[in-house]
Amino acid sequence: MNALTPSPDKGTDGPVSDVRQRRTPGLAAVVLALVVLGGCVSYRSAGLPDSPRPDPSTTDLARAAARLDHPRLAPVDIDLAGPLSPQQLGVIAVIANPDLRAQRARLGVAEAQVFEAGLLPDPQFSFSLDRPVSASGLVDAIASGLGFDTSSLYTRPVRQRTARASRNQVRLDVAWLEWQAAGQARLLAARIGGLETVRGLAFEASRAADDALDRTLRAVARGDLSANDLEARRISAADAGDRARSAERDLQAARFALNAALGLSPDATVVLIDPARNHLPAPDPVSLVERAYRQRLDLDALSAGYEVHDADLRLALLQQYPRLNLSLNAARDTGAVRTNGVAIGFDLPLWNRNRGTIAVQDATREQFRAEYEARLFSTRSEITTLIAAYQIGIRQRDALEAQVAPLRQIVEAFERAGSRGDIARVTAETARQALTDKEIALAVLDQALSEQWVALELASGALIKDTK
Repeated sequence: MNALTPSPDKGTDGPVSDVRQRRTPGLAAVVLALVVLGGCVSYRSAGLPDSPRPDPSTTDLARAAARLDHPRLAPVDIDLAGPLSPQQLGVIAVIANPDLRAQRARLGVAEAQVFEAGLLPDPQFSFSLDRPVSASGLVDAIASGLGFDTSSLYTRPVRQRTARASRNQVRLDVAWLEWQAAGQARLLAARIGGLETVRGLAFEASRAADDALDRTLRAVARGDLSANDLEARRISAADAGDRARSAERDLQAARFALNAALGLSPDATVVLIDPARNHLPAPDPVSLVERAYRQRLDLDALSAGYEVHDADLRLALLQQYPRLNLSLNAARDTGAVRTNGVAIGFDLPLWNRNRGTIAVQDATREQFRAEYEARLFSTRSEITTLIAAYQIGIRQRDALEAQVAPLRQIVEAFERAGSRGDIARVTAETARQALTDKEIALAVLDQALSEQWVALELASGALIKDTK
């Protein structure tokens, strides 16, 4: 063998060794790239819809209603072919309302944040290659390092606690919105029931006023009545017609609002169970306020939000200490000298010390504390006001009903006397109109009391089953 040709197994600066050294880093880089790219998530396109979703099918609604899992709403059986109760309407609103579907999408974000909080940061890898160009007999210099931020180890539990509390807050916020949507559907059902009664009475009064106007027109033509009597009948018929048309508009608007709350198209037909006319006695405000403090989901959501900011404050306090970065290094210089080492890096807490973030998180936690206290105050005020209004409505309804019962007997007697000719027919018609006015006022009070009861349950955070 030529003395000038080095042996393949001798030395590290020969041609064969140099080829190995040049191929090995390239192969390692390819393997590392394949490993990294293999764990990456690919992009998936998700376009926006061109139109709203179609109305849910009866089967889908029934299946979802039977599986409903909500802290304040129980599963129910639903048959859209028959009349629906207020409870069934509330469950349908929770299932199909498009705004609630959008709010429930926040839960996916919160779950992803919990997943993210549990992940450790990837280690940092560095590699460098220096090739000598001005001297012979030297080898390529290679240096590599593998680093890791160790502060993520002791901050990870706090970050996970923050993410879990944030997820609980989102869940409770969404559950409270669902409770409110269910209550709004029940309230609209009570309004529709009252407006149907008012519309029926108003159209009955309008027909009676029109009949009286026709008779007056014929009497004036015969000369039995004067023009002054005719003008009074015209005004009465016009007022009755306006009231009937207004009641019909209000009823149609309430039906459209109910369809929107249920996530149904405006032309969908929803048949309701006839509303109950009996009204429960008003609950005790002190005990109901105490129950509301325990069962309102928005208060629980605010409590979870306070826990989020308390955990953020703890994290900010941990981050005031130096963050330790640890790395393992390996190198070979151009003289083929190999070295291994450890490098440590950390912040020097001289000026910043994370005091700004600590101050912000401390103030934010105090803000949530104040908001929670304000919500307690508004809850007490709302419930007390609703109960007072409900009690007034009960008293007014009892007084009005006491007037309506004997008035019905008087009207029936007047109508019998008018048909016999014992009294003027106009007297019986006037009495009938007075009765209709009071019946309409009674229906309006019934509607208001039903809506106030639903509003009271919404404010208390749960159905009021025990009024003691």
